[in-house]
Amino acid sequence: MTTMTTRTVEYPADGLTMIGHLALPAGVGRRPAVLVGPEGTGLNDFQRRRADALAELGYVALAFDIHGGRWFTDPEEMMARCMPLLADPDRMRGIGHAALDVLRAEPRTDPDRIAGIGYGTGGAILLELGRDGVDLRAIGTVNALTTGRPGEAARIRCPVWTGVGSEDPIMPPAQRDAFAAEMQAAGVDWRLVVYGGALHAFHHPPVDQTVRPGVGYHPRHAQRAWHDVVDLLAECLPVTE
Repeated sequence: MTTMTTRTVEYPADGLTMIGHLALPAGVGRRPAVLVGPEGTGLNDFQRRRADALAELGYVALAFDIHGGRWFTDPEEMMARCMPLLADPDRMRGIGHAALDVLRAEPRTDPDRIAGIGYGTGGAILLELGRDGVDLRAIGTVNALTTGRPGEAARIRCPVWTGVGSEDPIMPPAQRDAFAAEMQAAGVDWRLVVYGGALHAFHHPPVDQTVRPGVGYHPRHAQRAWHDVVDLLAECLPVTE
């Protein structure tokens, strides 16, 4: 009996050597594929397990790197890295395209059937790929209500699903409204789910070193958000033999 397999992939992006995690489903044929974008802290075992879970469902999945192999435990250091990145759509697109090229080059990937799911900074990167006109089947993000340059959302070619905690101070109601207005004005097929009582990064298990005001794990909503992402993929990118 064959099982899901994984391997590390290294590739250049943003002046760094990125270290991604590729998970391959059982079998030998081509399968739909998913880019998995990590939180601003970077790629760690939790995000790698997301890719593994998608491979168990039959997808080729690449959990991509955003910090050249680093995972930040110091919030100030993370913000110093992420804030300039989030302010530069072209840098985000470069990181996203580099990962997409790796995923497309994998022989098990069906290059015409790729979606992206991302969290925080990783989700923002996937939204920028959409605004760059990349042909994705779906974009699903959690805690990534970023808006882009004027008019570019009209280039998004797929459904967009996004989730956010109602008590997230980093993604407050005004930002939700701005994101919704951008998607609506662009004619995007979009959905926004607000998880009641949840803070920022509610989907990520607690890590003592990164705890800061406005951040907190909500196990029930974390599970619900994952199910919502899987349902999005089942709708827009079903696994077929």
